[in-house]
This record gives sequence, C-alpha cells and structure tokens, in this order.
Amino acid sequence: MTARILVVDDVPANTRLLEAKLGAEYYQVTSVHSGADAIELAKTWQPDLILLDVMMPEMNGFEACRHLKEDGRTLHIPVVMITALSEPEERLQGLEAGADDFLTKPVDYDTLLARVKSLVRLKRLLDEWRIRGETARALGIGGETLAPPSVAGARALVVDDFEPSTLGMQDALAREGILAARAASEAEALQLAGVMEFDLIVLSLSMTNEDPLRLAARLRASERTQNVPLLLVADVEQKDRMLRGFDIGANDWVLRPIDENEFRARARNQIRRKIYQDRLRADLGHAREMALTDPLTGFYNQRYLMRHLRGLLTAGNPQRLAVMMIDVDHFKSINDRWGHPIGDQALRAIADALRRRIRVFDSIARYGGEEFAVVMPGTSPEDAQLAAERLRVAIAEMQFYPEPGLRHSLTVSIGVASGQDETTTPERLLHDADQALYQAKRNGRNRTVFWQPAGAV
Repeated sequence: MTARILVVDDVPANTRLLEAKLGAEYYQVTSVHSGADAIELAKTWQPDLILLDVMMPEMNGFEACRHLKEDGRTLHIPVVMITALSEPEERLQGLEAGADDFLTKPVDYDTLLARVKSLVRLKRLLDEWRIRGETARALGIGGETLAPPSVAGARALVVDDFEPSTLGMQDALAREGILAARAASEAEALQLAGVMEFDLIVLSLSMTNEDPLRLAARLRASERTQNVPLLLVADVEQKDRMLRGFDIGANDWVLRPIDENEFRARARNQIRRKIYQDRLRADLGHAREMALTDPLTGFYNQRYLMRHLRGLLTAGNPQRLAVMMIDVDHFKSINDRWGHPIGDQALRAIADALRRRIRVFDSIARYGGEEFAVVMPGTSPEDAQLAAERLRVAIAEMQFYPEPGLRHSLTVSIGVASGQDETTTPERLLHDADQALYQAKRNGRNRTVFWQPAGAV
C-alpha cells in the first residue's frame, strides 16, 4: 500500500532519516521544516498522513496540528506527532489538539510503520465516503458539512478478564459520557456485540484464559463489528502482539499503566471518527435513495424501474409479469388554472391512492411528469386488467379540492401489457403498455386498455 506522507521537522537530519525509512517501503515522502509550511502544503498536496514534530520554532507542533484540524480542507488528514518528550501531559496535549497518535523519539520504526499502514487504510476509506458525500451535497441531496461530534451517549464494550482493570476503564469512559458494557470472555463479547450496537471496543491483550487476538480477528470478520473501532490495551513487553493486532485490523492502542486522560482522548478520537464515517455513509445512502426515487411522490424513478424489470424478467416466467402505464387526464389544465403547487398536490393525492391499493410485492414508479408505472409480478393478464380497472375507478371517486368548496374530478387513463416469452425485454414491455395507454386516451380517456399483439383476436 503506497501513500503520500508529509514529514515536518525543523532538523534536516531527522527528515532525511524518515524519508529514507519510509521511502524504502515505497511511500511518497515530502518534507518541510516549519509548521506554517506544513499547513500550506497540506492544503494543496493533500497527503495521506502527516508526521509532525512537536518542538519547532515559531509554531510548535501542537499549534500546527490545531490549525490542520480546524481547516475543512485538512481536518480529515491523520496526524502523528513525534517528539523527544514522553510525559503524559505532552501526549494528552497532542491528542487534544486533534492528533491521531503521538510517538516519542527515538522512533521505533516497526511501530511507526504499523501506525502508518493503519491510519492510511482508514484515511482511504474515509476519503471515499467524504468525496461521495461532498458530491451528494453539491447535487443538493446530501447532509450539511460535518462538525466535530460529541461522544456523549456513545456505547463502548470493554473486554478484559481482570475486573479492577475493566472497572477503571469503564469509569474513565463514563467521564466522557460514554456508556461502557463489560465482557470477561470471548463468548460474552461476541454475544453482546451480536445484540447491541457499539461505537468502540476496548480489548485487553493481557487476558489470561483465552487469546484476545483471536477475538480481534472474529470481530473484524463479522459484518456487524468490522467497522467498529478497536482500541487495544497492552503491556510494554507485548509489542509483538500489539503489532499483530494492527495487522488484524486494530485502530489504536494504549499502554499500561494507563494514563486516564490519554485513554479518554484516544477513545474519544476513535468514536468521533466512527461517527464521522457513519454520517458520511448515511449521506451516501441518502444520495442513493434520492438517485432512485422521486422526491414528490416517494415512488421509484425510471432508472430503478428499468433495473427492477430486467431482474424480474431474468428470473423467468415473463407471461406472469404485467405492467400498467397510468397517465393523469387533462393534467395540464390543473397547472394552468390553479398553478403548479396545486398540480403537485393532485399528483401526491393520486400517488397515495395508488400506494394504498397495490399489493405489497408490486412496485410503483413515477415514469415522467404525470405518468406512473406499476409493475405486477406473478400476475396473469386477466388479473392485471381487473387490478387496473379497480385503480381507475378508485381515482375517479377521489375527493380532490383545489380550492375550498370546489371539487375537481381527477381521472386517469391506463394501459396494461404482459410479458410474452423469454425474448421480452423491459423496453418492449413498457412500450406495449405505453401503446395501450395511447389507445385509452384516443378512445376518450378515463378508461383501461389492454395491449394486444398485432393479429390477436
């Protein structure tokens, strides 16, 4: 996995060493020597990761990180802060500034590379959701720009078989407003994860009775938990197991003895990232829904209709597949007399009548302006004609008042067609129903016509 990495350090020897180490892993590396230069280059180059030294003149790493995380153009870029300082207060200050990790000098390169792989993998995933979300917003169908979310009310699962350790982590999470459940075994953890939605899973690598890495693998293999952030808790001598956990898919770690403030900050960062990812996924889901549905009626649109018909025909038995094409009679006169808002009300009223009277396995689409299509699988031609006539009568009996005290009669013309044989296509079926609809309109409107092949009696 290659990626673009920006190294920020005011000591050229340090940047050259990191460039050599990362370049040997085929990463694209660029270096700058000040926080201000890092901020400007990050906006234009858009690296996948920033390695940021803390002790720099003019603007230190904490301040530079804060600027990066406050700018919408760079807030999504992971930042790993690197310093010679190892005090817990320094690590906490970096995490509070928005850093995704905090490593001390001399840098352990196995640890650094594990961090790089994990953060770049997550960044690529978030980039995909972010770009799709921005596209949706540009089209007017997405959510608003995301603000840093609160973690209060989030749910965490702490997995450890040593009760005092578990209680300490639960208490720390509670100070962030995070509701934490406890599991003392793999079976208990999987059972809870199967019935509850979690925003974070904290997993101790010091469990004595079973292998926590096996649990990590099972959590990552499960569709239900594969996107839940996984925070490992490890002893200093468990470096190899910790790195193996990262290979499996862990997102972060904290070392014992646990500094409560650092633990809270790491948990908060991971939960915020999940909330951000979930919201972007929701934006994408909304965009997909909007791409396939008509906003006025809530019915599917023509794009979905064609895909659905093709799937039904592929499944077989086209003779038991019928389609209605429904057109509102004299719809233009409604718009001309009362305006388009009243015309929209009429379309919604007809849509509601159709929705209430079709079977649960039928599908309705808004085909065009005042045209609707109803797809009826498992329906004989005779039953399709009867269903169309029932719909026509129901709409003719509707009570529609475009203005107080004035009832306007709404009617529709309906064309019906059924599949013929295995050569039937969605286009042909819709064309046949459309031809029957034209015949209904030519015959005086407010009627139903079933399409008959040429020469049929």
